[in-house]
Amino acid sequence: MTRSEQMTTMMEVLEKLRVQQKDNEFKWSPEGFTARKGKFYQPEDMKIIKTYRFEGESNPDDSSIIYIIQANDGLIGYTIDAYGTYSSHENEAGYDNFIRRIQVEDRDDQLIFEL
Repeated sequence: MTRSEQMTTMMEVLEKLRVQQKDNEFKWSPEGFTARKGKFYQPEDMKIIKTYRFEGESNPDDSSIIYIIQANDGLIGYTIDAYGTYSSHENEAGYDNFIRRIQVEDRDDQLIFEL
């Protein structure tokens, strides 16, 4: 699988979320994850309901994960964690510690993307 095919796959997941109006990006800050202005979620307020991993065939630094997250108020969204040189988190250790504390409840794609 080439890098462009992996990117297409990641884009397909993001497009499914957009079509279902579940494309809220959870961004990390020291106050917690936020997807809406002014509202912050703590790990205990969220569940990771699906994880998609994308790995580079030739370069282990070419890897990323999309976490599909549901907040306790019903909001569904995502966060992307990229490894290596593609990382975009200013405080990577803080993000990593935060995401590890979120409960995982793996769901079938159909349950996430059903109409």
